[in-house]
Amino acid sequence: MGGCVSVSSGSNNGDRVSSSCLNSRSNARRRKKRSLSGRITSLQHLSHIPNRIFTNGKSKTSCIFTQQGRKGVNQDAMLVWEDFDSEDAIFCGIFDGHGPHGHLVSRKVRDTLPSKLLSFLHSQESKGNRSSINCFNRKSKLDQGNSEGGISTEDQLSSKWKEAFLKSYKSMDKELRSHPSLDCFCSGSTAVTIVKQGLILFMGSIGDSRAILGSRDNNNTMVAVQLTVDLKPDLPKEAERIKRCRGRVFALQDEPEVCRVWLPFDDAPGLAMARAFGDFCLKDYGVISIPEFSHRVLTEMDQFVVLASDGVWDVLSNEEVVEIVSTAPTRSSAARILVDAAAREWKLKYPTSKMDDCAVVCMYLDGKMDNESDLEDQGICVATNPNYSSFTATESDEGHNSEPTLRRNYTVRSAEDSDPNNRIQIEIEEKQNAVNATSEDQNWSGLEGVTRVNSLVQLPRFSGEKLNS
Repeated sequence: MGGCVSVSSGSNNGDRVSSSCLNSRSNARRRKKRSLSGRITSLQHLSHIPNRIFTNGKSKTSCIFTQQGRKGVNQDAMLVWEDFDSEDAIFCGIFDGHGPHGHLVSRKVRDTLPSKLLSFLHSQESKGNRSSINCFNRKSKLDQGNSEGGISTEDQLSSKWKEAFLKSYKSMDKELRSHPSLDCFCSGSTAVTIVKQGLILFMGSIGDSRAILGSRDNNNTMVAVQLTVDLKPDLPKEAERIKRCRGRVFALQDEPEVCRVWLPFDDAPGLAMARAFGDFCLKDYGVISIPEFSHRVLTEMDQFVVLASDGVWDVLSNEEVVEIVSTAPTRSSAARILVDAAAREWKLKYPTSKMDDCAVVCMYLDGKMDNESDLEDQGICVATNPNYSSFTATESDEGHNSEPTLRRNYTVRSAEDSDPNNRIQIEIEEKQNAVNATSEDQNWSGLEGVTRVNSLVQLPRFSGEKLNS
């Protein structure tokens, strides 16, 4: 925060700030600028940033795990970034892609959105608001209830993070629209992102990925608290906005429980969410990328946070997820055990449907994780071990060289038209999952059927007659 509190002794009312304070403020701004510049430069090499994990494994406070479903390449992405902005801040997020290039969109958002959030947060601080507060005696402010104009410190922090979330999400969607090689016209991604700073959670989300809190009630019983809202088209406010923009909202006869967004002139694409990154074919018809923001002050009763894609929430309730995570034999295995439970439920509840991709982040609020020696004593493999799971996905994170080279137009291309390097990467992932699949999974894969909940039912045909009419 800085410690510049000196005031000129020649001032009776304390309004004049000493020259040393002004110099300190100027130097602090220069240091801040250099620090931010260096941090943004380091973001160009994301895979080498310490305390940042994006594949199956664990960190000091969290464990993450993803498993490919039965629809093709895994389109889920996940991230835990500790020491985010400061030592007491942690960023975690789940990003669920959909459409022909959804896996590329979700990874692009995973790699870019956090740095945008940091950039907008620091740009706010560089305006001088934070420095001006530090250069006056804060004791008088604390005596007045630690408030400024009736606004508490908590509300000030929330306002700062809300603005950063809104701007970063908007900038992310704008970058996807103008991306030179990634066609997001009929592809997109959800996002559920949380920043834990001290004892406060700041949350922003779009789409139907979800975050919940595992907490204890007065009887010391574990309970589930839902932190985010599934932003689906059947929510009254979402449906009203879409219809005002001439988009259509209805469910198909063979899946009456799933409302979708449709173009006004064609029964396509059938998007199963009201907000998303990308999906620019529907951005003029009510689908937006503005996140739903909220914050929550943690208590000593709060134990952990779980973020997961809809592949988990389609088959498990909030209460079931909390029970599974809280009873896991080790903290580092909680995410994997939860994904395994979701996979079993898919087989039981929807045996003729294709299982969706599942991704989970479990963040423990006391900042503790199992020691590797404890896991070895119990015969449990550590998540950081390459053999931790037979479902460990491989992907390139060095920039975005694996993205296909696509021309920017409004036609829909198949995956076979993508860049050969990207096809090789996808083939590697598919082969690895095929080789490591258990015999039980192989038997189940013989059951063919329609997907229960697809993000997109079909790709737009864009009939010329309907469009012109």
